[in-house]
Amino acid sequence: MLRGVDSRALRMSTNDPITLRPEGRLLTAFLSRPPDNFIDRAMALSLKELCTTLREDSPFDVLIITGDGEEAGAFSRGTDQSFLSESAEASSGSAAQTVFDGYRCASAIASLPFPVIAAINGDAYDQGLELALAADIRVAAETAQFRMGQALQGLIPWDGGTQRLPRVVGPAHATDLLLTGRTIGAGEALDMGLVNRVVGSSDVLSAAQEIAAHVLAGGPIAARYAKEVILSGSEMTLDQGILLETDLTMILQTTKDREEGIRSFLERRDPEFRGE
Repeated sequence: MLRGVDSRALRMSTNDPITLRPEGRLLTAFLSRPPDNFIDRAMALSLKELCTTLREDSPFDVLIITGDGEEAGAFSRGTDQSFLSESAEASSGSAAQTVFDGYRCASAIASLPFPVIAAINGDAYDQGLELALAADIRVAAETAQFRMGQALQGLIPWDGGTQRLPRVVGPAHATDLLLTGRTIGAGEALDMGLVNRVVGSSDVLSAAQEIAAHVLAGGPIAARYAKEVILSGSEMTLDQGILLETDLTMILQTTKDREEGIRSFLERRDPEFRGE
């Protein structure tokens, strides 16, 4: 069982380095291997199991991922050193594939149907940055630094970074960061669109919670459909994307949440959405 989670809300089968804090429809997942929060096999498996559970039966409508504690100094500084020894010992392509698959976890996060917020309370390096890129919104501490430095190890990003980074910051910035492996600060990350907001080091989680509160004030089905049409539409032509937008809008018209939205507006009160 993951630490800090209500077993009635989530059913987990392993004891892994992630602490969960459920608060109503908001779930916060803390990467709990301070001070660096390196991603090892156990953490990757834990994240994948968590996401599988949340996709199958979730009482939550927003997930925040952050480093454990304000004193951690890192969101995640990348992959645990055990990965290097395991990958170096792989004697074939299939064996290497098995090693990489054991550490991959970003796509599991990206596959969640509801919004994910990365509260980047410290450095996000290499696979740690790939993890943050799998979120939909990124809030960073003003002291946080960012790096995609796999090229410095003779590798390329292998947890989705080569694909998600250019989609977030554009090909020019992505090429710069991927080829040089240089480290940038939060200000430059904000300027290039890598993060959505930069706040004081002690305010990262509260800023993410504020964003989550705004999301949760709206209809949960609408939030999920908005995420779907943004992500899926970006891979379509404009006309195809508009057709998808229209289809999802028509489906929303049939929900009880849409009825509640109209009724609450007419009655001049806050809506009470139920995700139905």
